[in-house]
Amino acid sequence: MYHAPVREVRFVLEELLGARSLAASAALSDYSDELAQSVLEEAARFAETVLEPLNRPGDVEGARWTADGVVTAPGFREAYRQFVAGGWPALGAAPDFGGQRVPRVLVTAVSEFWASANLAFKLGPMLTYGAAHALELCGSPAQKQRYLHKMVSGEWTGTMVLTEAHAGSDLGQVRTRGVPEGGHFRVFGQKIFITWGDHDLTDNTLHMVLGRIDGAPPGVKGISLFIVPKFLVSPDGSLGRRNDVRCLSIEHKLGIHASPTCVLAFGEKDGAVAELVGEPGRGLEYMFIMMNSARLAVGSEGYAVGERAFQRAAEWARTRIQGSPPVAAATERVPIIHHPDVKRMLLTMKAQTEASRALTLYGAFQFDIAEHGADAALRDSAQARGELLTPIIKGWCTETGNEVAAVGVQVHGGMGFIEETGAAQYVRDVRITTIYEGTTGIQSNDLIGRKLARDRGAAMSALIADMDKELRELGSLGDEHAEAARRAALEAVTLLGNATRSLLQTLAGRPESALGVSVPYLKLCGYVSGGWLLAKSAAIAARSTSGTEREFYTAKVRTAAFYAAYLLPAAHALARVVESGGAAVTATDAALI
Repeated sequence: MYHAPVREVRFVLEELLGARSLAASAALSDYSDELAQSVLEEAARFAETVLEPLNRPGDVEGARWTADGVVTAPGFREAYRQFVAGGWPALGAAPDFGGQRVPRVLVTAVSEFWASANLAFKLGPMLTYGAAHALELCGSPAQKQRYLHKMVSGEWTGTMVLTEAHAGSDLGQVRTRGVPEGGHFRVFGQKIFITWGDHDLTDNTLHMVLGRIDGAPPGVKGISLFIVPKFLVSPDGSLGRRNDVRCLSIEHKLGIHASPTCVLAFGEKDGAVAELVGEPGRGLEYMFIMMNSARLAVGSEGYAVGERAFQRAAEWARTRIQGSPPVAAATERVPIIHHPDVKRMLLTMKAQTEASRALTLYGAFQFDIAEHGADAALRDSAQARGELLTPIIKGWCTETGNEVAAVGVQVHGGMGFIEETGAAQYVRDVRITTIYEGTTGIQSNDLIGRKLARDRGAAMSALIADMDKELRELGSLGDEHAEAARRAALEAVTLLGNATRSLLQTLAGRPESALGVSVPYLKLCGYVSGGWLLAKSAAIAARSTSGTEREFYTAKVRTAAFYAAYLLPAAHALARVVESGGAAVTATDAALI
């Protein structure tokens, strides 16, 4: 059974980040540790008692396509009704439209519980949240009034409609057309991979569609963003006739079977009635509001599924009696958690998950400071840091989430390969997270080609300097395990600084070679940032190992020490790859592969 890690999340929010400081802002004056704890505990209850029991049946049954529309897996409609009744779609949304203003870091923390308990369910509300946020920032006053109240309440859902079969991630090749007609447009085209593109949970769905107004220039500069509702909306907010948009099929996927991934046809007859969002030709710019929100959210999905895989593997290891470790008597049979290599695997899962959680919540916290910080300089630096960390969070946390889920199968042994134990589902479900919202390669290209190149490494240098300073200011810690984590993290920060300077030189003179080491660089950033945050966590925990929560804090120290000893050494190898300059990639002709 899933147990939402409320105490772990509270540690990050309260003790590592000090998120209560956000209450200094007038907009977040009601925020407190107590409020966050209350929200987390209620979210945990919903995740554990409503969403988790539907996860396995949803995987087996899946969503079902019919000519009249997609039918969701059994239990999902009632779960969504309870989700809406609990007010969860409003968490973090604009109060002007019925939302509850709370920090983004708390929204991110809560979304972990949804993803751990039932990733397929979580994807629908995630996309609605992103669509509403984009509309809030870019929509006209009339569009906001017409749509946002229903989206924030959860009465209607939203989608992100980008991909076309011939183009994949190359959005400059989008062919979907928007034909002007009076005060609106008629949209024609076909899109694939549309998550929750059709379903029976709500009366209406608003599709945020990338397309090209007839006569627009080629490439990304000619792309606009359209709102295409499933049912047309009258001026008084009531629903009118069905729009000319139809689900042709749902994809047969490796995992997340209960999440309908749709092929949508727009304009099979007279064209789908659509509204232009903002200005023509700025569609990709507007869509990136949704995409960046989703990238942070998908990063959390990686470690969220990893957390669930870890919990299942640990439960199995505590109850599976098999074999005798070398230190046991020859006739003694023990739970496999006592075998050294099983302990190693479980610690690997735990450490990677805790590092990913800390990094993701730290990144979300930066965006809160960017919006609510006390002065412009602080807000600007936090915005730059949040943007820098976004591709790292999305790429590294999903890559490690895949590793954690795979290790979970290994802990189960042969039984992990059998579907009934549940370990295999996490491998299948989490696999999409390294692809959603841009593959790891796309994230790493963004990291070095945009984030690193645009300021010549200034934001990264500032982060590295802060990591180094904070680790040194911890001083020599009394606890040997916490001190080991601190020293290892300091060494890794130095490696990252050297690798960054080398990469900037390569990027200036041989950009193609720099792209050849971009993924290793992204992973290096992830491992080092995770090591820094776990070392800080260990220092905090080391001061509390004699209190009433001794076991909790001792475990945090030991997990950080394990990360430093077993996982952070990867930074040495990755730094060496980055400093090699990518010649082994660029010097090899494609014909030789």
